[in-house]
Formats: sequence, structure tokens, C-alpha cells
Amino acid sequence: MVFKRLMQAMGVGGPSVETVLANPNCRPGGQLEGTVQVAGGDHAVDVTYVALGLVTRVEVESGDDDYQTTQEFHRQHATGAFRLEAGQRYDIPFRFDVPWETPLTELYGQHLHGMTMGLRTELEVAKAVDKGDLDAVAVHPLPAQERILDAFLRLGFRFARADVERGHIYGVHQSLPFYQEIEFAPAPQYAGAINQLEVTFVADPQQMQVVLELDKRGGLLTEGRDTFGRFTVQHATAEGTDWTAQLDAWLRQSLQRRGLFG
Repeated sequence: MVFKRLMQAMGVGGPSVETVLANPNCRPGGQLEGTVQVAGGDHAVDVTYVALGLVTRVEVESGDDDYQTTQEFHRQHATGAFRLEAGQRYDIPFRFDVPWETPLTELYGQHLHGMTMGLRTELEVAKAVDKGDLDAVAVHPLPAQERILDAFLRLGFRFARADVERGHIYGVHQSLPFYQEIEFAPAPQYAGAINQLEVTFVADPQQMQVVLELDKRGGLLTEGRDTFGRFTVQHATAEGTDWTAQLDAWLRQSLQRRGLFG
């Protein structure tokens, strides 16, 4: 009997949990729907809660040491306490809100290299937490984001990779403790002036901030440097803008200002 109680305390023969998503695809500001399926083990337990958390991989700069970590950035409880009998099946339907600033993982049906995103299920029994499995989630761009990314592709930029960096962008209101950078190799007409272009979106329900960073090439007598641009896009009016022409004009103006583009 003592051995059995010890085994139960260690979680042997305890409940199992599995999350089934109705659709793993979503957009920032949308929802993920599904069911958490909890199955009782060989003894009854008191479940304290079942929670869901959205997690992604984040790059952290700490002095001279850079490292990656998995960070949960949004969390919701699916249910509070309940009694789970031995062998009992307990299904918990849920709707999980996806934050507006959630990083993107997909573009035109292709996965963005460097990105990971998942929904993790957590179950607590007797102060012991089982984090369960991580279910992959695909985050597609908002219509306004898609139009701007499409404009860069039309200009000839080529997607390189994306990452998420811990920190805050100066002058931009952020709700999350990190931001995504989507990196492009330069289009041929800009290749002599810049090494790469990085795009960051910080969205809310009405609008989004778009931050552009140009990594400029150095000349014979000048060092390379970064140039930043920032503008606001209203979700409701993004469709009526010729973003290809707008972005091309901004790029040319920025590069001409530094004498890097004729």
C-alpha cells in the first residue's frame, strides 16, 4: 500500500491529457478552437486546473552570450478544479485567443524558416504539473501584413529567414516581451546598396506598426550602417494602397539620402 501511494505521487498510473485542435491554422487576433481530452488513470485524482499556453522560440542577447529559449507568451485556463475518477474520460472544449502581436509562421502556404509555434497543454494534480504535448500551430498573416510582404516579393526581395528576439522596439508600443524580424535578401536593383531588409509588424485590433530596417553596405570611405523606417497601417484601409510603389519610393529615398543609390 505504501509503495502504491508512492507510485501515485510520482504520477505513475495517473491521468493522461491530449489536445485536439479543430484547425491548427490561425491569424493574429483570431482564435484556436479544440478539445482537451483528459483520461483517468488507474486511480481517482483531484485535478487543480487545465491550462493552455502559446509558446515560441525566442532569441535572447545577454552581454556577449546569445542563446535561444522557449517562451510562453499567452495563457488561458480551460477549466478549474474537478474530480477525475479512475478510467473516466473528461472532454473540455475551448476557444483560445491568439494575441494580435503573435509572430507569423507561414507565408503563401510555406513555412517561414526559423519559426516555431505551438499550443501547450498543462494539467496540475496534487501540485504536480504535467505540461503534456506541444501541438504545432500555423500563424498566417493578416490581410494588411500579407499585402506588405507581397509588395516586397513583387519588388524582387527574397525571403531568407525569420526569428523572434526578446526586447522592445524604441518608440513602438508592444504588449509582448519580444518582436519578430522577417528577413529578406535584397532585390537585384538594391543589391549594391543593402545587405538585407528586416520587417517587423506590431499589430493591434485597429492598426499595425510596420518597422523596416535596412542593413546598408559600406563604401570605400564609409562604414555600413542600419537605417530604420516606421509607419502605421490601418487594417481597414490597407487594401486601397499600392504598397509596391510606396515601399519602392521609401527605399529609393532612403538610399539616395546616403548617396548609396543613384
